[in-house]
Amino acid sequence: MSDPERGPYPFTSFNFAVEINVAGVSPKVCNAAFAECDGLEMTMEVKTIREGGNNGQQIRLSGPASYGQLSLKRGMTGSFDLWNWFSQVLYDPALRADAHVVVLSADSARQRARFLLRRCVPVKLKAPALNAKDGVIAIEELALAYESLVMEAPQ
Repeated sequence: MSDPERGPYPFTSFNFAVEINVAGVSPKVCNAAFAECDGLEMTMEVKTIREGGNNGQQIRLSGPASYGQLSLKRGMTGSFDLWNWFSQVLYDPALRADAHVVVLSADSARQRARFLLRRCVPVKLKAPALNAKDGVIAIEELALAYESLVMEAPQ
C-alpha cells in the first residue's frame, strides 16, 4: 500500500529546482532553470583487513567519504548573479555557498526529496554558443565542488 502523502509512484527526475545561497552575499544567488543536473554522489572508501589464519573471511572497515562534482547544464536566467559569484570567488577564495537540489513531484505541487550540498565553490562556468535567434541569457554549464552531501526530508 502506498503512502497517500508521498504518492504511489517513484520519484521522477525531470522536475527539479536548484537553490544556491551565498552567506553574506545573497540569500538566493541562483534563480535559474537548468535542463540537467548530475553529480549528486558520495563514495565511501573501504579498508580491507585480513586476519591471520582466517582465509575464508576478510574484515571491511568504512573509511572517509568523498563527494562528486555537481554539474548543471543548459540553464537560463535573467540575472548575472552566478557570473558575479564566480568572479567574487576569484577575489575571496574562502567564499562558499550552500545549495539545495529539490526533486519535485510531476505536477510541481510537492517536494519529494531535498539534497543539501554544503560549502560549494564554483569550478566551472561556461557560456553557450551565441545565437542571434535566442533572446535569453544562458549558461551552458555550471560545475560546483561541494564538501558534504545530505539528503533532507522535504519541506
